Amino acid sequence: MRILVAWDDKVEAELISAYLGVDENDVSMTTSPVEFRSAIESGRPIDIVLMTIGLPDSESAFELFTLLRQRYPESPVVGACSPSDVFRVVRFMANGMSSYLTRDDRGDYMFLMQAVMESTLDAVRTAREKELAKKIREEVESVRKLQESVLPKNIVSPSGYGICARFEPAHLRVAGGQPVAMAGGDYYDIYTIEDDKIVLLVGDATGHGMAACMSIMSMHTLVRIMRRQEYTDTAHFVTEINKGLCEQSIVNRKGGFITLLYAVLEPGTRTLHWSSAGHQPPLLQNLTTGTIEPLAGQEAGGLPLAVDEDAEYESYTCILPENCRLLLYTDGLDEAFPEDEESNHFGIDGIVKILSDSTSLSLEETLVQLFDASNDFTKGSGRQDDTSVVLLEHRK
Repeated sequence: MRILVAWDDKVEAELISAYLGVDENDVSMTTSPVEFRSAIESGRPIDIVLMTIGLPDSESAFELFTLLRQRYPESPVVGACSPSDVFRVVRFMANGMSSYLTRDDRGDYMFLMQAVMESTLDAVRTAREKELAKKIREEVESVRKLQESVLPKNIVSPSGYGICARFEPAHLRVAGGQPVAMAGGDYYDIYTIEDDKIVLLVGDATGHGMAACMSIMSMHTLVRIMRRQEYTDTAHFVTEINKGLCEQSIVNRKGGFITLLYAVLEPGTRTLHWSSAGHQPPLLQNLTTGTIEPLAGQEAGGLPLAVDEDAEYESYTCILPENCRLLLYTDGLDEAFPEDEESNHFGIDGIVKILSDSTSLSLEETLVQLFDASNDFTKGSGRQDDTSVVLLEHRK
């Protein structure tokens, strides 16, 4: 520790220097108001201060203490006083003094100085860390709310269809506490373009937290700009989004990227056009036959966004069955795992089971079942990745 001491007894000051000058402590001793003021005004780094509140009297000491707090607001101060002057400490404590010790006549207090100063410094550092953590949580919460504010509200489904969606951020468990919701790297959007076509979109940035959230917000901005052009060619849309993101460093710094699934549904003919940039294909549930299968293999994915500005993407087309459900999702859903069991995922099997068991439930209830089952699979640790799901249904 780098310790500044202000003391009013030169004999005691020598003993204090000896007691505190252990464990590689750097002790600067002053024994007069002039020396103490000079040390304060020097700007020399100080970890902690020990001062008597009677140097040379309480009023003068308080004036120096006030100067000290102005120059070294982050350095804790330990006061010392005689038993008869304890009441004077209140004024100092009310203005930022961290702790104090009583100077008994036998000098036993000297043996406590090292422990008192170490514990004071530790307590102050802990309090600052808690305050910093609180501010970080507040910042993360603000960003998380900003992200959630751009997700579509009051989704309107075309006649004969039902559509619902949900986003949930990753949950990280902190020691001794409940899982903490993070800012997310997932995104979904649902909107209508020409001829009442419905756009279904899900995206997933690498990682989670602030960087992933900022990547997703960048993509959201591009989507909002490009949706005005009403792209029906899904491959063209994904290609243009990719070029826009490749021009920005916020996504691809440190190897970051975004996966994207972009689909356009023609409600009247049940024709679905879709393209993928590294994203898993949708799952199609035929409610008549009971089959649940991906619309294509993983080879249909293409490169993620913000990797190569010249990447090419494919468009795929299928006709949805008359009675069906279509699931678009990010990997936070299927990759949920219990703490310390990272190889044991909820998986496609878990998703298929919930979809199979939920055919008699409403679309909204089925969505809840998917999230609840995936979360329950983690055995209380919470999903380690952001999760977005868009669920569409058509019934004859």
